[in-house]
Amino acid sequence: MTIAHEGVTDADADAAGGAGPAEGSEAPTEVLPAAAVTPAPAAGPAPSQAPGPAAVRAPARPVGERRRSLSLLRATDVYALLGAAAAALSLTGLLFTRLLPFSGGVGFTVIAYALFIGVYALLVSLDEDGPAVRDRVAAVVIQSLGLVMLTALVFVIAFTLWEGRKALPHLNFFTEDMAQAGPLDPLSRGGVLHAILGTLEQIAVALAITVPAGMTCAVFLNEVPGRFARFVRTVVEAMTALPSIVAGLFIYATVILALGFDRSGLAASLALAVMMLPIIIRAADVVLRLVPGTLREASYALGTSRWRTVWHVVLPTARSGLTTSVILGTARGIGETSPVLLTAGFTAEINTDPLEGPQVSLPLATFEFVKSPEPAMIARGFGTAAVLMAVVLLLFIAARVIGGRGPGQLTRRQEHRRVLASRRDAERFASRSR
Repeated sequence: MTIAHEGVTDADADAAGGAGPAEGSEAPTEVLPAAAVTPAPAAGPAPSQAPGPAAVRAPARPVGERRRSLSLLRATDVYALLGAAAAALSLTGLLFTRLLPFSGGVGFTVIAYALFIGVYALLVSLDEDGPAVRDRVAAVVIQSLGLVMLTALVFVIAFTLWEGRKALPHLNFFTEDMAQAGPLDPLSRGGVLHAILGTLEQIAVALAITVPAGMTCAVFLNEVPGRFARFVRTVVEAMTALPSIVAGLFIYATVILALGFDRSGLAASLALAVMMLPIIIRAADVVLRLVPGTLREASYALGTSRWRTVWHVVLPTARSGLTTSVILGTARGIGETSPVLLTAGFTAEINTDPLEGPQVSLPLATFEFVKSPEPAMIARGFGTAAVLMAVVLLLFIAARVIGGRGPGQLTRRQEHRRVLASRRDAERFASRSR
């Protein structure tokens, strides 16, 4: 049966390759409606299309579909926060001025914050269920506490810099000591160079003692578990809350009184080491626990010993965390005043020998300067505190640069040594093949 389309003849069908009817025979034809037939394109040159990915188009988005917002902050949350804050301030002002005999900024802040949390929970409960309300309230409390801590930190730094603004612009403040300057001398004379050198020497000696001892103890607690390890861990956790004055009294009684040593930078370094050691051990212990056990198992499967596994696998993997533990210990020791006051003494001159003679540090110099009633000495005290913050920041940056590489990352010198070793191996293999 031959299907005859509109405008298409049998000759055209034969030319297209279709089999025509035999001669002398007629086949019934069926004509389809024009709507069911796709019209053939008009003869002529086809329109040119640009080749490449432009010819392939992505499917268009259906009309009326709304894009889903991936933002965690919604407009209702902002309205609830603003409404709760306005309501809390209004209610607190009404209580303090009209209803109750309250006064004071601290009480106003505490009551306003409590009312803010209550009103915010009430507003959120209008749209959310119980778990969502508790989650939103907890998030607001945590974020507000973080904002308070950040505000306090900014206030302390800004207040210190503002009070020390008179001493910091003078160059002699960083290049001279107080040997030739007194309380009544202007800020153009004297400085804190002796305190800067004393702080750097004391913290360097303390780190030379605490870093090897702390890392060794942390490795012992993780690699050699047992009853004794649990006992040591308990003692370390108890020593983290040791008051600084107790550490200073311990070194004063044992090193200065019992052994007969004079007050010196070494005695101050020992007192700082007593304060820093439990912090470093505890933080390094937590970091080493996070190293996956599969790395140790893979190292042991290759036939390496426990010592080589610790040195080449465990410690490099936890390098960044161990650097953080050292930073925490340094921050604890570099700002201590009472241990240094009992063990190092005070001097207005530069003393670079930590084994003999008094040696002052930046916290101790700040303590001595701000006790004076003279405005110049108070300005020197706040300037010394600003220098202490700058020294701590520089030490933190140096520690991050040294130990901030991730596991498996090599320094440029180590990569150069690897390249030279690879070249030597290639030459040796080539000589063997010849």
